[in-house]
Amino acid sequence: MTQTNSKATTTRKTFSRETSISATIRADASILWALLTTAHDFARWNSTIISIEGKIAQGEKIQLKSKLDPKRTFNLAIKTYEPEKRLVWGDAMGSRTYTLEPQSNGSTLFTMHEKIGGPLFPLFAKMIPPFDASFEQFTADLKREAEAIAQAK
Repeated sequence: MTQTNSKATTTRKTFSRETSISATIRADASILWALLTTAHDFARWNSTIISIEGKIAQGEKIQLKSKLDPKRTFNLAIKTYEPEKRLVWGDAMGSRTYTLEPQSNGSTLFTMHEKIGGPLFPLFAKMIPPFDASFEQFTADLKREAEAIAQAK
């Protein structure tokens, strides 16, 4: 089992909060892209997600249930869909961006960044749980699954 030493970082401001993480994953970007865009399979490999309903494609909408807030369903729009490069989904309060950068050695630099905020953010900021541990687990899960698929090829 491959572990990741990637650590999430969070920057808090009055009207926003941003969390980011990056990791080098020994797998082709096409493998990571397939994992990140197959909604019905997300919960199998990703221990931070309960479910994703809908289709992950440009202009589509998905319904995501996260273990961080299991009672809530997040209704998200797919804002950017650049195959094997960049995926962005979100709502009026924020966006999550996944970026894939192929490396010369055949691995892929994976980055996940989420920004939430707006004029009313200070009113509810304390109710939003920290994302750092969840981002680290998500990245470890993605790395483990993608590298297992790459090794099996």
